[in-house]
Amino acid sequence: MHLATVYRRPSAFLPVLMSLIALAMVLVHVALAGANREADEGAVAHIFQVLIVAQLPIVLFFAITWLPRSPRHAWPVLAVQAVAIVAALTPVYLFHL
Repeated sequence: MHLATVYRRPSAFLPVLMSLIALAMVLVHVALAGANREADEGAVAHIFQVLIVAQLPIVLFFAITWLPRSPRHAWPVLAVQAVAIVAALTPVYLFHL
């Protein structure tokens, strides 16, 4: 089994894709509306929250499925998923959104 085979699994690439979408949403929102805190969170904030929280069961499923089967290939995927989540959360922290 190769690492590329593991990355093709939806449970491997979906959390990364969801994090990238969340990051793009935050960056576009900051570019268009600025980094001011709004009284009402709005749709962008709610979609961001759903994207971040919905990743957790997928990552957990991936870890439960692939760590026992192939830990050598699963750990790099989990690391990429963690980095993607941190990348999506970083602008929210930096801009105090």
